[in-house]
Amino acid sequence: MPLNLIKLCVGIETVEQLEQYRAEQVRHAAASGAEPVSIHRTRSFPRRANEILEGGSLYWVIKGQVRARQRIERLDEVETGEGRPHCGIVLDPEVVRVVPRPHRAFQGWRYLEEAKAPQDLYDAGGDIDAEMPDEMQAELRRLGIL
Repeated sequence: MPLNLIKLCVGIETVEQLEQYRAEQVRHAAASGAEPVSIHRTRSFPRRANEILEGGSLYWVIKGQVRARQRIERLDEVETGEGRPHCGIVLDPEVVRVVPRPHRAFQGWRYLEEAKAPQDLYDAGGDIDAEMPDEMQAELRRLGIL
């Protein structure tokens, strides 16, 4: 069973904004001649990397709720401008919406066991139009319509 990571998505307000940011990151990398990938850099390298690489995802907490995930393709060692080693989490560019779940703020990333991870929104029977605003989806869910 794969192991996941969970992290706050600082500076991002909606899943749509995350999708745009990740797409722009891939375009920028391609334009600069680098590998066109979506990558997130973090200071510490996961000790349980082998479990993560068995199909784990990075779950994003956006505005106090787990809202989306991206599958982790690999973990690279990257250096900062100061020459310090960091972990480059290379992500599948597809952002998958999950059934929203409240989550308190925390620093860094945490492990997230598969059994405790939110279900993908569409696997949960959510025939939701991808264009429907997050706020409207949340209100319909609160009312018991979704």
